[in-house]
Amino acid sequence: MPRLPLNSAFRVLVLSSPLCGLNCFAATDEVPVGNIPTQPGLGVDYFETQVRPLLTRRCSECHSTETGAENGGLILDTAEGIAAGGSRGSMISMDDPAKSLILHAVDYLDSDLQMPPDGKLPSEELEILRHWVREGAALPEYKITPRPRSHSIDFDAGRAYWSFRPLAAVTLPVVADSGWTRVPLDSFVLAKQLEHHLTPNPEADRATLLRRLSFDVIGLPPAPEDVAAFVADDSPHAVEEVVDRLLASPHYGERWARVWLDLARYTDFTPDWQSPTDRGWLFRDWVVQALNDNIPYDRFVRLQLAADLLPDVEPRDLAALGFLGLSPTYWKELRLAPPVIEQIVADEWDERIDAVSRTFLGLTVSCARCHDHKFDPVSTEDYYALAGIFASTQLDERPLLPDAEAKAVRTAREQVKQLEVTLKPLEEQKSPESDALRQQIEILKKGTPHFDSPFAHILRDASVYVLPEGDELTKLEYREGQARDLPVFRRGNPANPGEIVPRRFLSVFPPEESTNFNHGSGRAQLAEALLNEARGLTARVIVNRIWDQHFSAGLVRTPSDFGAQGDRPTHPELLEYLAAELVGRNWDLKWLHREILLSATYRQSSAFRDEEHAADPDNRLLWRVNRRRLDLEMWRDATLAVSGQLDLSLGGPSRPVDDLNNVRRTLYVTIDREELHPMLRMHDFPEASSHSPRREPTTTPLQQLFVLNSPWMEKQAVALFETLKPIMDDDERLDRVYRGLFSRSPEPHEMQIAKQFLGPTGGEPDVDAPAASADGNEVRWKDYLQALLGLNEFHFVD
Repeated sequence: MPRLPLNSAFRVLVLSSPLCGLNCFAATDEVPVGNIPTQPGLGVDYFETQVRPLLTRRCSECHSTETGAENGGLILDTAEGIAAGGSRGSMISMDDPAKSLILHAVDYLDSDLQMPPDGKLPSEELEILRHWVREGAALPEYKITPRPRSHSIDFDAGRAYWSFRPLAAVTLPVVADSGWTRVPLDSFVLAKQLEHHLTPNPEADRATLLRRLSFDVIGLPPAPEDVAAFVADDSPHAVEEVVDRLLASPHYGERWARVWLDLARYTDFTPDWQSPTDRGWLFRDWVVQALNDNIPYDRFVRLQLAADLLPDVEPRDLAALGFLGLSPTYWKELRLAPPVIEQIVADEWDERIDAVSRTFLGLTVSCARCHDHKFDPVSTEDYYALAGIFASTQLDERPLLPDAEAKAVRTAREQVKQLEVTLKPLEEQKSPESDALRQQIEILKKGTPHFDSPFAHILRDASVYVLPEGDELTKLEYREGQARDLPVFRRGNPANPGEIVPRRFLSVFPPEESTNFNHGSGRAQLAEALLNEARGLTARVIVNRIWDQHFSAGLVRTPSDFGAQGDRPTHPELLEYLAAELVGRNWDLKWLHREILLSATYRQSSAFRDEEHAADPDNRLLWRVNRRRLDLEMWRDATLAVSGQLDLSLGGPSRPVDDLNNVRRTLYVTIDREELHPMLRMHDFPEASSHSPRREPTTTPLQQLFVLNSPWMEKQAVALFETLKPIMDDDERLDRVYRGLFSRSPEPHEMQIAKQFLGPTGGEPDVDAPAASADGNEVRWKDYLQALLGLNEFHFVD
């Protein structure tokens, strides 16, 4: 019997079924439809981090708000000025980007229009502008008027802004006792709903709630037997027991580690000029274990910034330094002039400032690299005060062993490396001396305990200086154990230094003790400042990130921007209450999860109601739970789990995602910063080159094609069928597969559609029937199962 094409199976099964269809063909109020860019906002991020600093450095002297009127009416220090263009018209041609006026000027194509006039830009800077124009010349939309360049920052006014204030005690709102509230946070939600004449949804049914809890806490679907037991459990503490069991699971750390790794721009591989290049997994595994151990969040922060500078740190905790130790680095061709290398080194510092400030503080501090922040109370001096910390910190590596053992391993490896260099030419010459050297190498390897221990990406205190070497070359000089303070680079240009700025924290947060950071690089003091001077902001940011994951929308919907350009909190008192409670409970993250998961707010159904939707279409008042699409990791893991293949072992090196025999959790697939795998990219996995605030789900044709045609999906359908083979009865098979995929039994009409597609030869093959008939039935089952794996109900959580 010829195989029925899967698209035919799709038409027969899905288009005739009310199951909603493949995830990419749904059309409901909650499922995005159409081709949405895979990285929303990426263009604006590129403008802010690459283009704006370049324009400020090279162009603002003549084309600023103050000077533009005298220079062709062109203003390049505001988005409005860039969009408006100057006396020659628009700078950007959207019809033909290559003919854009800005590129015409900087490429020196016209002798009468060459910008900047004192010399053509370096090729790498020209490429930044070309890339920006090619990709649509994205510009930010400002929510408030930018601060004029001539106006200094009013730090007292800045401290009054909601996110910069110290934590304050919050009184629980008094609401009529409807019996709805379960935990204190519900009072804040209900009070806000009643204020707007809304009422909450009823509680989700038990099966739906358990599926939601299981994915949210451990990133995996519940087993059918667990669903049946939970539905049958009428104990008043049933939900509490499930939540406690899930939070105690080792898979909790895996699910929530991935959230943190997005923020930390995690990669398995670093560039070839770094050594080691493939030990990122030690940081990943440390994050998993730290979350499973529920170490307090303040300790979690301190270890990632300064584990090497803290007392009584276990060697294994040095892996935490991978947060910075895995930072992007850029090739420094030392045959280039010092100013070029200085710019590259400064770009690395900038990336680290951006990652730290956005991750822990929810602030875009790197916007102050070339000038005072246009919106937030962050000065250029603040920026270079922090940059000095990273200029005094170098990436390094070491085995996760006690100091003496680590030193012995380092020494032995260096000796082996030198011996191998000597050995190579001797082997080529077939010299008899090579045998003695090989023997010496083997003695060192076998005689040094832990010689083969993997080296983790860590940090060390050492300052770097870019110096000339002769007339044309450049050298990097590392001064071990020394720190350095940086000057302000005027307009972000290292070749134009201003006054030296001592290392310290942001001025908007009044210091509790000494102003300056004078203990080594200052990383440990930076961590203390985040958790003391900026305690309120740091706590609000992590509370909001966890809320965002549970509700698919944060209380602040810009999780990495709590500044003036970010969103205001929908429930400011609730955010303040949870942040204060988190700090008061010793930064206990599992407490925060439990408080949210046990709330009546979280337990609501996702049912749609016309009246409430009309009053609050974005569900900002939380009258229902947002339906949510599974992240790639959850979807892939769930597919492997229901097909009986998932390997639940924890930790260790990564494996390629396109390896069809790789059945480990998606947390352990290889992430390469230089070349993100297409399967990951098409399913909204963030680029590992920069901090990613949150996942933005998309719906694209490539995702559709992957579900329908990829060998990986076909393999999962085959594996799922193998788990059903021992079951001879079609009704029982269908019930089993529906409970595994959707945590429910099939409806009568679904049974009818399935049997219509599967044909009359279901169940045990007739021994008297031709072999092709039995084979054909297996083919139909596999096609049917592949279609089920593509349904929205499997890809979404209610």
